Amino acid sequence: QVQLVESGGGLVQAGGSLRLSCAASGRTFSTYAMGWFRQAPGKERDVVAAINRDGGDTYPANSVKGRFTISRDNAKNTVYLQMNSLKPEDTAVYYCAAKETSYKGALYTIPRLYDYWGQGTQVTVSS
Repeated sequence: QVQLVESGGGLVQAGGSLRLSCAASGRTFSTYAMGWFRQAPGKERDVVAAINRDGGDTYPANSVKGRFTISRDNAKNTVYLQMNSLKPEDTAVYYCAAKETSYKGALYTIPRLYDYWGQGTQVTVSS
């Protein structure tokens, strides 16, 4: 079992930056593909970015491409989301998620495929 704890959320002005971190428990972090998702009030939970087990492959959603970067440090059991040029429409609760997989190159963009979720961290971007 994996426990995920997000941090780094907060209030920022439009155009600003934040870096979210997601720390995972356990000694098998490198066997998990990871993802960042977000959910705004009244909306579905959508993928923001995903990364494969060793960090060699990443997927950014079109809405964040060129602004957000997902990365991971398997030695620290942590996945990051660097968010630059933030917009008010980026306001949401951000969740990290983990999916155990035997496929090194696999990454996943569908929420229901993930096995474990963090509690979420609020990101609010003011105009």
